[in-house]
Amino acid sequence: MAAPTSVRVGEWRISPVSDGFMHLDGGSMWGVVPKNLWKKLTPPADDNTIRLALRCFLAERGDERVVIEVGIGDRWEAKWREIYHIDREENLVASLAERGLTPEDITHVVASHCHFDHIGAQVIERDGELRPLFPNARHFAHAKEVEMAKTPDHVRRASYRADDIVPVEDAGLLETFEGDAELLPGLRVHPAPGHSDGVSVVTLNEEEEGETAIFWADVVPTTHHIQPPYIMAYDIDVVRSFRNRSSWLQRASEGGWIGLFYHDPDIAFARVRHDGKRYVAEPLEA
Repeated sequence: MAAPTSVRVGEWRISPVSDGFMHLDGGSMWGVVPKNLWKKLTPPADDNTIRLALRCFLAERGDERVVIEVGIGDRWEAKWREIYHIDREENLVASLAERGLTPEDITHVVASHCHFDHIGAQVIERDGELRPLFPNARHFAHAKEVEMAKTPDHVRRASYRADDIVPVEDAGLLETFEGDAELLPGLRVHPAPGHSDGVSVVTLNEEEEGETAIFWADVVPTTHHIQPPYIMAYDIDVVRSFRNRSSWLQRASEGGWIGLFYHDPDIAFARVRHDGKRYVAEPLEA
């Protein structure tokens, strides 16, 4: 059966919107997991990279139009487009247009963290200047992530670009949070550090009746990474990653929450269940 084009969670309608695809090294995406295991789940290309989606989510309720994660964007030299195999045949602006929306219609933008492949599209170059793509939106990001984007240390420098955040801040559109926070009624962020210092999962309708959705960000990048030890080599703190991944996977599994997956090339929506031995991803059907 086909996958749903959107899901209802309380008063929210949640739809996937694409900013294209990229490739990253398979070994790095799988950490200590042996290649003879992960290559069956995520078959590598000749250069050992695996295909990853850049799947943002549009959450709509009344006059609120929230984009959760924005993708990688277009501001890339040919060298980096080749290294990351950046595929922009699909992009966020076109995906929104298919739903009758322009960037000016977006009211809020939520970043799980500030790595370039998650916030690169929120800034565009226009008339020789860098400007926010969503000029009318309040932008939310964790304070530590904003700090790292602007002044990354040596270990983190490869993952951040100041130009992805400074134009939004200069335009007066950036708001930061630190701990658990309710950004809008029914939309909450929960820091779950490990992958990065401030990476957060996003929940919708968590404390209300009915379904709950969780945007996994890079805490659980694909439906294949749902076992707690399957931690990316990109994570800066494996111990914290394991602890936070374990906690949130258990919580989502026990609650039967709908998972929203950013990097999975095939599956946007899936519940995580525990079968008594391990976690199992159950894709939603239309």
